[in-house]
Amino acid sequence: MASLAVFSQSKGKFIIILDAGHGGKDPGNSHHGFIEKEIALKTTMQLEKQLNDDRDIKVVHTRKSDVFIELRDRPHKANCLHADLFISIHCNSVKDSAPYGTETFVMGITRSKENLEIAKQENSVILLEKGYRRSYKGFDPKNPETLIGLKIMQEDYLDRSIQLASKIESNFKNKLNRKSRGIKQTPLWVLDAAYMPSVLIELGFLSNKSEGLYLNSAEGQKNMAKAIASAIIAYKKEYFDTSSSNDNRDLKDISKKKSIAKDKNSTVKEALSDKNSKKSKTNVVFKIQFAVGSKKLELKPHNFKGLKDVSVQSSAQNLFTYFYGESNSYATATGNLKKAQSKGYTTAYIIAFQNGKKISVKEALKLL
Repeated sequence: MASLAVFSQSKGKFIIILDAGHGGKDPGNSHHGFIEKEIALKTTMQLEKQLNDDRDIKVVHTRKSDVFIELRDRPHKANCLHADLFISIHCNSVKDSAPYGTETFVMGITRSKENLEIAKQENSVILLEKGYRRSYKGFDPKNPETLIGLKIMQEDYLDRSIQLASKIESNFKNKLNRKSRGIKQTPLWVLDAAYMPSVLIELGFLSNKSEGLYLNSAEGQKNMAKAIASAIIAYKKEYFDTSSSNDNRDLKDISKKKSIAKDKNSTVKEALSDKNSKKSKTNVVFKIQFAVGSKKLELKPHNFKGLKDVSVQSSAQNLFTYFYGESNSYATATGNLKKAQSKGYTTAYIIAFQNGKKISVKEALKLL
């Protein structure tokens, strides 16, 4: 039986680990008097201010001052807190002063020579740590073979990492009119070791004097932080606020209102069941997303702990997302969720589609 990892979804505060890159004896990139560790920290502190507007978010920093934090301790802190997101903030640089623009990285195998150089830069902090050969099991940040040999241990989170990265880069481009160099995959230890969706954001190139001036300014740091915060909040609304946990107040409230509107004497379950109709007039369909993997499995019950009625969807990143069940009724979907969880997919959750396009569960309930 092939194994598939599953997504996690917390049920209390939405915990975000903000990781200001470098620090202390590790300054990171430095050009034209612009120092990466300082810009990363200031932008990260600005990001916290923006996120604090959402009372459901809990922000935890890997560092809040100019101190050296070992690379392994950054994701370790996130894992211990069962965080929902890991966001690492950095600044780029190359020998050529011409390149500029933002980049957001997710974990993956090196795609180009340029990405390999970035991976070597960001991973090189390992060499500053005592006993790094023992701690990182022979991993050599300057050896391309060991870089390329890194596995995507948390490939189940890669899809969500890409979704978040896409929102971040879109905001940089469309809200701030910054040049976006896109989303990239490369083997970065700090992302590989985080057991949650995670991204590493390169705010821009300090080697480009004009961009460095912007990133080093209070205005630039505030603007970049706002763009990132907006993307995080949009991500949270899509994957967390619309979670299908049984104690989700918003979904219950919507369900209750629908029930009252249709029949004051009916229950929420009766209002949403729609047992007599196989096809919803709104074309809304609920499914249970329970696993993502890099291998396409035969849709047979023995591959999914006995679950039948499993479907799969592939992505451009060569990932396969697996769904259980399909229903126009939220009540039925809730039952399907419980069944998937009883089979061991404890962090499965409900998602919704309309005419084949993914929409939020809240939106789907309003359409019923």
